[in-house]
This record gives sequence, C-alpha cells and structure tokens, in this order.
Amino acid sequence: MASSLDDLIAQVIGLEIRLNACVERLAAGTDDEALHDLRVATRRLRSLLRPFRGLPAVDVLSQAAADVATLSGPLRDLEVLIVELRSHGLDRLTQDREQARRTGYAQFLLAPELSRLFQVLGAWPHLMRVCDREGLLKGGRKVIEKFLAKSRRRLEDGLHDPSHDRHRLRLLIKRLRYGLDAYPGVVELSPKTRRLLVGAQSALGKWHDHVQWLARADREPDLRPRIRAWQVALHAAEVRSDRVLEKLLRRLA
Repeated sequence: MASSLDDLIAQVIGLEIRLNACVERLAAGTDDEALHDLRVATRRLRSLLRPFRGLPAVDVLSQAAADVATLSGPLRDLEVLIVELRSHGLDRLTQDREQARRTGYAQFLLAPELSRLFQVLGAWPHLMRVCDREGLLKGGRKVIEKFLAKSRRRLEDGLHDPSHDRHRLRLLIKRLRYGLDAYPGVVELSPKTRRLLVGAQSALGKWHDHVQWLARADREPDLRPRIRAWQVALHAAEVRSDRVLEKLLRRLA
C-alpha cells in the first residue's frame, strides 16, 4: 500500500507539527485555544489510526495519544468552566480556578505522557514502513471502508435505541465525523447529513458541559448558586439534542 502509506505518514507528520505548535502556544500563553487545538489534533490522530488497530505500531501510537487525551481532559473542562463563569460576570469565582489552570498547564507540559507521545511520533514512520515490508498493511482502502461503515452502523443502532445514552452517542458521532474527515471520499454522505452530524455533536457538547458543571457544583460549594440556571439550561440542551438526533436518524436510515 505504498501510496496510501505515504499519505497516512504525511498526515501523521502534519499532525505532529500541529501538536508541536500547540505545545509551544501553551507554553508561551499566547492564546486560550492552545489546549483545545491540541486535543483536536490528538483526536484527529486517533481517528487516522483507528481503522488499523491491531498493528503494534498503530496500537502504541494510539495508546500514547489516548493517554494525552485523558490527561488533558480535566484541564480542558476547567477552561470551559472558567469561560462559562466569566460570561455571567462571575469573575470572583475564576481567580482560584485561573491559578489552578496555570498550574495545570505547567504540569501537563512536563508530563511523561506528552513526552512519550512525541517520542512515539518520531519513531512511527519507520515502524510503519517495517510493517509494510512485512506485508502487514494489505487492503488499506477496504479496511478503511469497513471501519467507516461499521462506525455508521453503530451510530444508527445507537440512535434507534429508545433508551440511548447521550454520552455514548456523542462519542459515536465524533468517531464517525473524524473518521470521515480523516478519509474523505471513501464513504459519501450528503452535505446536509454532515451538517447534522456537526449540529448533533455541538448540541450534545452543550449538554455534556452542563452535566459536568452540575457534577462540579456538588463538590464545589461556591458553584451552587448556578445550579438552578444550569439545570434549566441542561433541560433545554436535552430537548435541542433530541431534535437534532431525530433528524440525523432520518437522514442516516
């Protein structure tokens, strides 16, 4: 799969460059989106690799990326909470959290998980070419087609389930979306269906944020005055997400 492997390696190297830039932005404190962009790049990396799970070179890089995603998740949640509090003029509630965010950035940049990700990325092109020489990368396009078809089928099954888990649907939508972006042209979806995927992910993202904030309010007493407003917003997000999910199901069915 020479040309396909070349393209895959080129995309991974491009993401490695993007990840390095995000780390530099985070270290320099140039903007508030560096960690978010790093997480998006990590997610795109995992999406590129997912069809080829089972290959040792793929699994080791996938795990390294997953470890960074897990490590950075709580820090990103804190960023989103700070933005939410500021939007309601509650700057007094952000001071200690801002300090926690800065401390979190410093710890993240020194984390062994981040260092390991870049170590594996550096060795990965060579490891994949070894796999190719050993005949382990056969049927690349068919493998990708099968993976994307399975991702779509799992999402459809989840949408059909009347007791669907919004957390799981959010993950399934993200997996299909990023898979389609990673391998454009392999599986065709109409522009309207793609827009519904984006809309559903956004709606479920808002729902997820409010679930997270309400959970934090149980642990952090200074957030409790926001509970009622967040409960109302959570209900609205549930209604909105269900409407979008119904439309998405009709388009996919």
